Amino acid sequence: MTPGLATEDAATPAQPHTGSRTPHAGDDGPHPAGPEPTADPDTPTESRTPTGPDAGARTPTGPDADPDGPATAEAPRRRGVVRRAATGILTVLAGLLVFVALVAPNQLARFAPGQFLRLPLEAVLGLAVLLLVPGRVRRLAAALIGVGLGLLTLLKLLDMGFYVAFDRQFDPAIDWVLLDDAVAFLTDAVGRPAAIGAAVAAVLLAVGIPVLMALAVRRLAGIVARHRANAARGTAVLAAAWVGLALLGVQIVPGLPVASKSAGGLAYHRVLQVHAGMRDREEFAAETAVDTYQDVPGSQLLTALRGKDVIIAFVESYGRDAVEDPEFAPQVAAVLDAGTRRLASAGYGTRSAFLTSPTAGGGSWLAHATLLSGAWTDNQQRYQTLLAGDRLTLNGAFRRAGWRSVTVMPALTEPWPEAGFFDNDRMYGAKDLGYRGPKFGFAPMPDQYTLAAFHRLERADPDHAPVMAEIPLVSSHSPWTPLPRMVGWDEVGDGSIFRPMAKAGPAKDDVYRDPARVRTQYRLSIEYSLSALISYVETYGDEDLVLVFLGDHQPAPIVTGENASRDVPISIVARDPAVLERISGWRWSDGLRPVRESPVWRMDEFRDRFLSAFGP
Repeated sequence: MTPGLATEDAATPAQPHTGSRTPHAGDDGPHPAGPEPTADPDTPTESRTPTGPDAGARTPTGPDADPDGPATAEAPRRRGVVRRAATGILTVLAGLLVFVALVAPNQLARFAPGQFLRLPLEAVLGLAVLLLVPGRVRRLAAALIGVGLGLLTLLKLLDMGFYVAFDRQFDPAIDWVLLDDAVAFLTDAVGRPAAIGAAVAAVLLAVGIPVLMALAVRRLAGIVARHRANAARGTAVLAAAWVGLALLGVQIVPGLPVASKSAGGLAYHRVLQVHAGMRDREEFAAETAVDTYQDVPGSQLLTALRGKDVIIAFVESYGRDAVEDPEFAPQVAAVLDAGTRRLASAGYGTRSAFLTSPTAGGGSWLAHATLLSGAWTDNQQRYQTLLAGDRLTLNGAFRRAGWRSVTVMPALTEPWPEAGFFDNDRMYGAKDLGYRGPKFGFAPMPDQYTLAAFHRLERADPDHAPVMAEIPLVSSHSPWTPLPRMVGWDEVGDGSIFRPMAKAGPAKDDVYRDPARVRTQYRLSIEYSLSALISYVETYGDEDLVLVFLGDHQPAPIVTGENASRDVPISIVARDPAVLERISGWRWSDGLRPVRESPVWRMDEFRDRFLSAFGP
């Protein structure tokens, strides 16, 4: 109530309420007589309670006064104070929500106070839009801006997850299929109920965040509408401040401009990424269609390996850090160096180097496909494009040259339609290996059992045909607990002997509370997998065995830290000196442990170099 109205109220008898209201801050001016104009849809209608010393009806005094009157009047005032405080808090929270969505980084490792000491250009532009558009359009604009911010927030959350798991950002064009794999991994790692709970929580977040952000922006749009003049002045000041900060290049944190445009930049580059992904599909299809070895007859393939059993074994998460990081290298190097000596005493030669994997932290199938096909397969779209073609794989080359070609996949528990592309005579999944023991974390069975089952199924018969086997080993797959131990090969049996070991290791939850324990468990898992391979050669190797083993990718950043290399060790083991003589030109290092100066190739180069070295 204005002072004028208070004076009039004191001198004039009270009049009936007519529905008219007193002009207030934010009105455009006095209204003409007649029907009241329609309110701005973004401006909430509030009851106006007169205030001041003369406001409201006179409180009766004297003998007829109601003793409860003051208490009755006080209660609405308290409720009004609480309501105004709650309204203010909600408005502040809405502003903070929008601000954090704009300036928060998309990597957990970059969270720091300095990230939030910035002025986002997108906030200034958003305020300008809300000021310029008319009332009804303002509501739609606020909703669209809010949903856009919600989607940006979801994109940042996905980036955070992908950087933790794969050391890269999420690709909105091609990575959605990996979310299904994430559910499958969680099911294997923590059980179906927990995986379903995580999936439900993810869906709620995917729906809730855009809705919450839209409500926040709409609330701020209402403030702008009610205080248009002040909002316009504030927007002008912020715009001038942003321009000045940008021109001066002000940075509180080195490399982080206070005048921020990171949200817009992130959205823009992600749109470019989607466009590039669409173009890459056609380019990669054309690239993989050109294959030097596609039409080479079997009689001219792999002639230097005739009569040999050749195993290509992938060791899960066996990366360069395992042999060079001071936290792992002494123990892992001890296993490799001792293995080199033991194999040398049995007549085997060994050579090692590094390959650069197309992936990190996960996506093992991308590394498998890259090595076997000779095509750089660094994302799911390329993988699907590769499978749709008929490029010759190493599996197919051995089969064409007369070998029996098999793949042994101990972690395969579901149908695998992709098997046909790799051109094998036989594919063994988990159910085909006869295992009756316990799971070890992600791994359905220990690596030692996988190798023992392969030997029993394919190499135990002295008169067996030469076999080429691809074997992805999985005991060194996260979560790296519990871990099996080596037993005598004659004790492996159906795997029941491993049952007590599955209950002996530390619980996953206990391990993952301490990153140092995670890294220790990782190291132990690599030591186990390498020991299993070396022991297999010692036990079942002969003049005609050639073993190639390598890592598929580096482990997740929780082990390696941010921005680790993507290199993985690779080694070749053979008793026949003619085999190693064929690769002398590669200049690989002697032994099972590559050194810092060892050659580094991209993983897609291996197929052609291998076929060339062992060809006619």
